[in-house]
Amino acid sequence: MTVDRFQRVINISKPLAELFIANGKKLYLVGGAVRDLFVDGGVVPETVSGASDLDDPKYDLDFTTDALPAEIEKIVVGRAEAMWLQGKRFGTVGVAMGGYRFEITTHRAEVYHSHSRKPKVTYSEDIQEDLSRRDFTINAMALSLHTENPEMVDPFGGLDDLANRRLVTPLSPEISFSEDPLRMLRAARFIARMSVDPAPELVEAVCGMHDRLKIVSAERIRDEFDKLLTAKTPSPGLEFLVTTGLAQEFIPELPALELEQDPIHRHKDVLAHTIAVVDKTSPDRILRLSALFHDVGKPATKIITPQGVTFHHHDVVGARMARERMRALKYSVQDIADVSDLVFLHLRFHTYQAGWTDSAVRRYVRDAGPLLDRLNELTLCDSTTRNQSKVLALRERMEDLKARIAQLREKEELGAIRPEINGDEVMKLLEVPPSPLVGEALDFLLEIRLEEGLIGKDRARERLLSWWQEKRS
Repeated sequence: MTVDRFQRVINISKPLAELFIANGKKLYLVGGAVRDLFVDGGVVPETVSGASDLDDPKYDLDFTTDALPAEIEKIVVGRAEAMWLQGKRFGTVGVAMGGYRFEITTHRAEVYHSHSRKPKVTYSEDIQEDLSRRDFTINAMALSLHTENPEMVDPFGGLDDLANRRLVTPLSPEISFSEDPLRMLRAARFIARMSVDPAPELVEAVCGMHDRLKIVSAERIRDEFDKLLTAKTPSPGLEFLVTTGLAQEFIPELPALELEQDPIHRHKDVLAHTIAVVDKTSPDRILRLSALFHDVGKPATKIITPQGVTFHHHDVVGARMARERMRALKYSVQDIADVSDLVFLHLRFHTYQAGWTDSAVRRYVRDAGPLLDRLNELTLCDSTTRNQSKVLALRERMEDLKARIAQLREKEELGAIRPEINGDEVMKLLEVPPSPLVGEALDFLLEIRLEEGLIGKDRARERLLSWWQEKRS
């Protein structure tokens, strides 16, 4: 633990703590902020915003108290710069003070009904009871702020587990995962983000209880999964999902990649390859999702031929499967479109074996649109071969493509490839009203633009009129 960081946390929390002390209530700092005091100098990117630096205004501090929600509101009203009460019915009041955001929650026990997606919240006056309901011992530590000197509260040995990189639940994992089944997925996230080893009993519990994840809302699963995917190295967490059977409950396409190997016509382990590609890509959420889904179409398209194993059109099938799974997980329309487009296009680079003509470059840039940089990175990361000559050849071809794109951009507006004549001009020139014919004309002009580049408006009008005469004859 760094003394400087510890003191800064105390100083930031002090105005809030004084309010609770004045009202005869206890206040404890809890959660990731306490854990982070003891990890890597206090810097662990675990907040939703991805920031753990106390200088970041988005950094949240979590507190727990014996004050009830209505009492919390009464204590901070008039002193807080802003207040959020959306979580009050679950015992949480959010406030902004001194440029920081605080979440204050009444000591609680949170238990799910057997078939319900909503937790039943009950309150407690005991900090140890509250900590016992936390997900893991490394998060079940608190720092008292109502005492003369701040004191650590660690009833379940979280510090020892943190030092030994063990992932353990405060109570039995069966109890912990029954209370909130999402914790099974959260375990995978911590395994990836903090390089901790799950206790054998934790692994056994997930193997036996993973079907309980069904009662958790798709939105909560999605958000937790995104945090796992954007870890620096997601692979340990993804492997945990597959080996325990948890992936089968919300993303069955992942374990389905573990294709049975034909003893004669062997092929690359698609699951291992996929996880390796995810690790290689930048921790960009859309890019990581695209890497995860890029080969999901292979099981459905696998064909054994005398020449070997093929997966023809797995890009097309995979794009459709990605859309369906992401819809089920309640991703946004834009997220679904971006990921499915990247999956659909992830083989496009390799279709230009003979070199990049101007037309090919234009089509590639047009089809990739704002996803161009991500598509190029996915293409490079999709190569997991250990053959360095192949890796070098791929990188040289990619650099050649980037150079061609740069050259064309100097001459043409590649970022917005469109016909040189717009719809209004087409209707005026051809003397036709708004109709499907206008769309056909624009498609004709776009094809010219892609194949030949900028030919000038006068020449475009001549070509359009010739097309129109042929069509009418």
